[in-house]
Formats: sequence, C-alpha cells, structure tokens
Amino acid sequence: MRGMTFGLSKTFIEESILDQDNGRLVVHNLGDYHVSAPKNMKELQDIVTDFLTIKNCGQTAALATVVKVKGSTYRRPGARMLMTEDGCMTGSISGGCLEHDVFEHAKQVMVSGEPTLVKYDPEVAEEIIWSLGLGCNGAVHVLIERLDKQLTFISECLTNKHSGVLATVFCVEGQVQAKVGNHLMLYPDNNITNEIIDPTLTQAMVADAQAALYEQKSKVKTYQLPAGRVEVLIEFIKLPIPLLIFGAGQDAIPVVRFAKDLGWHVTIVDHRPTYLTPEKFPNADSLVLTSAEAAHKLVLLEDNTVAIVMTHNYFHDRALLNMLLPSAVRYIGVLGPKRRTTELLQDLQTEGMFYTEEQLNRVYAPIGLDIGADTPVEIALSIVAEIQAVLTKRGAGLLRNRIGPIHHPVDELEIQAIESPHQHISL
Repeated sequence: MRGMTFGLSKTFIEESILDQDNGRLVVHNLGDYHVSAPKNMKELQDIVTDFLTIKNCGQTAALATVVKVKGSTYRRPGARMLMTEDGCMTGSISGGCLEHDVFEHAKQVMVSGEPTLVKYDPEVAEEIIWSLGLGCNGAVHVLIERLDKQLTFISECLTNKHSGVLATVFCVEGQVQAKVGNHLMLYPDNNITNEIIDPTLTQAMVADAQAALYEQKSKVKTYQLPAGRVEVLIEFIKLPIPLLIFGAGQDAIPVVRFAKDLGWHVTIVDHRPTYLTPEKFPNADSLVLTSAEAAHKLVLLEDNTVAIVMTHNYFHDRALLNMLLPSAVRYIGVLGPKRRTTELLQDLQTEGMFYTEEQLNRVYAPIGLDIGADTPVEIALSIVAEIQAVLTKRGAGLLRNRIGPIHHPVDELEIQAIESPHQHISL
C-alpha cells in the first residue's frame, strides 16, 4: 500500500503565497519519558493517508502500535503499522522481525473487532522470540486494534492545523471501568472525547493529557487505582516541522527531497518566477514568489520554524538575516563560508541593528555537518542532518563514540497512585 498523492496545479501571483495542502498527518513517535523532538513524521503521514483511503473504500484493516518497550528495541512507543485484510502494510513496528507475527494477530482482531496486546519479551518467552529472529534484546508490547477514532483524531489535528493529545489504554488489571483500546482525545481548546467510564481514571488522564499538551511531551503512565491497575500511552500530536527555504536554485532540490522524506512542511521563497516552478519542486508544500524584503508579509516565523538561507546573493541574504534574527525561528542556517556570514552580520550592525547572544546562537554558518560533503546532494544531506540534530538536541557525533544508550531510557514507567473519592491510597 502506498500513500495517495494529490496532483494540484500551481499558479503564481507576485508577492503571494500558494499552498498545496495534501492532508497528510504527523505524529510524534514518543516513549514514556519526556522528549520534545520530532520522530518519524513521514511514516505516520503515510499511515493516515492510507487510512483515509481504506475508510473511503470500506476495507477492513487493523492498526498496530508500539505502546511500551524495555531495553534495546528497534522502534519506540508510538511507532505504528497499518494492515489490511489482504496483507498490505504501511509503516513498521520493528526492523522486520515482528511484522509477520503481528499481522497474524491482526487478522484475528479484524474478525473479532476486539483489541489485543501482544508482548514480545525475551525474558518471558525466549523460544518464541528466538523463532521470530528478534534482532534486539529488549521487550516490545504491541497494541493491535481495529481502525477507530484515533486516526480520525490525528487527521483532524492536521486538517485544522492544531496539536492535540491522544491517550490510549493498552493494559487493564482488576475491575477498573476501562477497556484495552479505549481512547481519550484532548483538543487545544480543552474539549475532550472520552471512551473511559471510570471517572477517577478519566480525571487523572485528563490532567496528564493537559500536561502533555502544555509541555509538548509524551509518556507512558501507569495508574494504580483501588479497583486495579491501568497502563496508558499518552501521545502529544504535533504538526510537521515547518521548513522555510530561501532560494530556489538547483541545490535546493535535494534539500526539499530529504526534508519531505522526514515529513516536514516545506515552503520555498524566491523572487524569480522562472526558478520557482511546481515542475522544479513538485514535492514542495508551498511556493512563495516574493522579494527578500517583502518575505516577512507572506511567511510565518514561529518558534517551531526552521529556515535555510541559500539565495547565493549577498544583499538578499542580508535582508533575510535582518528579518529572521529578531523572529522566533528556532534555526537559521546560512549557506556559504563563515567569513561571509560574519560580514553580513557586521553590515547589519553598521546599519544600527543589534542582536542578542541568544539570537546569534540560532545562526548556523556554515550550514551543515562536517561529513566531507561536496556535491549538492551531499551538502543537502549534511544540512538536513544538522537540522535534525538541532531539533532533537543531539551532538551529531558518531554513535560508536556515544557513552550510554542510543535512545533515552524508557525502562521505568511513571506510576501514579490515584485517590478514590471513597478510599485513600498510599504509595
């Protein structure tokens, strides 16, 4: 199964913006620790696109979600795989060793309609794990459920261009009035869609969902109630990373390609109509035909935006830096040698501009990681890799030199004891 593509035609008006909104989505693949970095956005976009196709065609399908991990695992909580009854799959929940077995469980879920939690734990079922050829030594818990409101909610978030929180119950012990596969969905205006009957659990989950929305972080929580124990994956759903590329030269083409492979929302800005064409940039989300001096009227410079300055024109770059530095943009990459960027900043200072240390720290020049890049494709790779490192707050070094695990530890779940209105629970 492949994601549906939308071939929208583009026309241009001087100093106007034309947006191609393809309706695809993004979800953070996050674990039970606090992180704010985006994960595999493109994969989730494809899953939701195919979900909409399946919904329109009336096909039967199931969704597998990694909800809990322990130790070394290939994917983290939030990784998803969409499966149809004829065996088509979108996304992945492992490096390839679990997909077949998960599909066998999914076929049962498609028939029964009842969600199920499948646990792959080498400490508990070593013989089964050995037969599956599990490449990592960690435990993976996968929730398999029929397509429900969860993907519809994610679709609404992107369509309406707002974030949200999706809380999914994946384990219930005892007599708690909640079922595996129940969801609680929180909108930015604090409106809630809730499938959970237990009012005490609902209250606690709403509070944690609101915290996740405020902090823009996700986690796995375990709630200890008087009637039993419940485990919940609480996911913060975020929109794609907005990337602004100033300059529509040939070297921008591979940058767009890499960025779209990561699921970012790409806008290209240039004043030359012969350079800024949909034929040249078929994968770009927006093309903005305007001058560097007027760009601020037509693009959003928000705190989640990343920007690349690659016009190859000194005066245009100076005007763009003058616009970007005082803005909230979190990353400003400038193509060209360091000396050139220093001169650009000195020119702006001479004109009376003053920039704080915090603003200057957001400038990355020369742009890109030192990987020996020479060709446009290699340079584009170094640029996008640097942006990814900045977004995830990583040093972009060799993993073999990293001390400690590759991923943040997710072995310890956060456990919260909830007080019942009729009974006090002590930790």
